[in-house]
Amino acid sequence: MIITLDPEAPKSAVDAVIAQAERYQGVTTKLYEFVGSGATVREVHLIGSTRAVPTEPFEALAGVRAVNRVSVKYRLIGRHGKDTQTHAFEHNGVTFGGDQVQIIAGLCAVDTREHVDQMLAALAKEGIRTTRMGAYKPRTSPYDFQGLGKQCLPWVFESCGKHGIKVVAMEVTDARQIEEIDRALQEAGNPTGVMLQIGTRNTQAFELLRSVGQQQQFPVLFKRGMGITLEESLNACEYVASEGNGRIIFCLRGVKTHLGDPHRNLVDFAHVPVVRRQTRLPVCIDPSHSVGRLDAAPDGLTDVFHVVGQGIIAGATAVLVDFHPRPQAALCDGPQALTLDQLPTLVRYADVVQRAYREVRALGETAG
Repeated sequence: MIITLDPEAPKSAVDAVIAQAERYQGVTTKLYEFVGSGATVREVHLIGSTRAVPTEPFEALAGVRAVNRVSVKYRLIGRHGKDTQTHAFEHNGVTFGGDQVQIIAGLCAVDTREHVDQMLAALAKEGIRTTRMGAYKPRTSPYDFQGLGKQCLPWVFESCGKHGIKVVAMEVTDARQIEEIDRALQEAGNPTGVMLQIGTRNTQAFELLRSVGQQQQFPVLFKRGMGITLEESLNACEYVASEGNGRIIFCLRGVKTHLGDPHRNLVDFAHVPVVRRQTRLPVCIDPSHSVGRLDAAPDGLTDVFHVVGQGIIAGATAVLVDFHPRPQAALCDGPQALTLDQLPTLVRYADVVQRAYREVRALGETAG
């Protein structure tokens, strides 16, 4: 059971809810605060066997906005009852989940200092403050390039600071890498912020999820598992939230099936509104790993561009996309990487689609 309080409710209202809950045997409480797109929401979660706990005593308390019985397993990230708030959050001056689409563009795998600097310089020129930089790369084959690891962190962070990049999304595959990132950031003087990425291969690496959730310094970009159901991925994402870190973005990146041919994966961006409806998480899309190739349609736009539009028009507020100064020299996923000269077009394209989404959203609000 979840008791949602009015944003302006005093602490005494929280205390009253907890006191009421303590009257029921076997029920414990935990207070959560979620920063929504419009206000900070406080919730008291009743944990234990609450089937026999009545809702009326809580509904009668001053400051209580709603009382909801939760039937879904992902109760922390889930959207319950009449809750319309999305868990927008700010990290190092950048807002995720707000009314602005963040383009998180960069190298799938860091290879050279020169390529990193060229990439970040191009982003800075377009006014983009977010990037992706893969230092740790889990690969299907043990003989494929696995990333440069901690040795590249100092100069990646230095370049981010040089070009004004505020947040870099970086995949981790082991809890020890969180410590390595933290140490390298501090030694570099904290020139940027980091968002930890859970890759699709580690969606159900539960001990890693717990470790990522237990730390509060870095928000989390959580990718859907490529071979499991959406519900299984959301339940896995709940592991992160249950450990205390609620600053999560849920990323759709395509699912593995032969029905996706000729794309690398079956593009699942029709699930953007589904995730938004079932959870309170901001939604990101990864067109690069969904499509996996740079074929162009008759209109001259690549499939990557078109699926970016499909995701944004459905309400996604972040785009994780691969770029490389020289895709032919990339050590990982070069065939799907856009080139730097395509970056300005992608930025303008995303802006056009986002404006269209705002217009259709207004139509939906009027109809509702």
